Amino acid sequence: MSLPVEQVRSRLRGVAVGLLTPFDDDLEIEHEKIAENAQELYDEGIRTFLATANISEYHSLSASERVDVAETSVEALPSDACVLAGVGGSTHNATELIAAYDRIDVDAMMIMPPDHTYLHEQGLLEYYRNLASSTETPLVPYVRGFDPSVDYLTSLTRVDGVVGIKYALKDPVKLGAAVEAGADDVVWVDGLAEPYAVSYWAEGAEGFSAGVSNFRPEVGLELFDALSEGDWERACELRNICLPYQNFRDETGQDNAIAGAISVSAVKKGLELAGLHGGNVREPIRTLQPEEERKAERLYNQLEDDIESLID
Repeated sequence: MSLPVEQVRSRLRGVAVGLLTPFDDDLEIEHEKIAENAQELYDEGIRTFLATANISEYHSLSASERVDVAETSVEALPSDACVLAGVGGSTHNATELIAAYDRIDVDAMMIMPPDHTYLHEQGLLEYYRNLASSTETPLVPYVRGFDPSVDYLTSLTRVDGVVGIKYALKDPVKLGAAVEAGADDVVWVDGLAEPYAVSYWAEGAEGFSAGVSNFRPEVGLELFDALSEGDWERACELRNICLPYQNFRDETGQDNAIAGAISVSAVKKGLELAGLHGGNVREPIRTLQPEEERKAERLYNQLEDDIESLID
């Protein structure tokens, strides 16, 4: 059974870890490894999980694979965990996916950033209203990849069924304005991971998505506690130890000019270094090359040393 709406809101006020999708050498999904990762992260204290998210290679999964991955995640976790499943595409395809997710009792629908070339704010709000009308499961729109107005963000908080917004724009001032003007019962989640957790918290975010906390969850949990307690100095220290690996994720990688191209592969490498399951990636993502792997290992070792010095 899905979590009640108020408990979903409560879970959004925390660290949301992405469940990556391990692929074998034939690029088939290794479901047992998804389950093992989820269970290990839960045992470490994580309670909010993003299944079929961008970091899960959402766009490389078929519709049926998305449902299967989400079902694996739901079945692997205790009933008090909150599983958000990614939804995107046309209204018709999205409502079909929502119906399938409802049958397996996901706790919330994370509506993926729109992938249309041309957007209209009022049309996008109508899209969310149509999706909300198809389900009683709460929605968490993911705002990324375009530059909406504060008025749009404010209106988004007042769409029936929206309980949270994953905000991934590099604009804390706009976040603060939207939080101030928006509905009080919507939870704003920093969608740019630990590097933005401190500044976005100051503007009204109450949770954040994981970066290095996907494979070293104790960092995110300690950071969340420091923010909750108003211990800004410690929060900044914890954020800072995440920056080298997070900056690595933003790099282009070899033979490429697109920033962030190695982001998923870098997290999968981090999972493996932490004793979890990373696995292969599907195109158009590329696996880390040998030099990139060596850099990831150096940065992971540095992160591990920093964790030992800051976290008991």
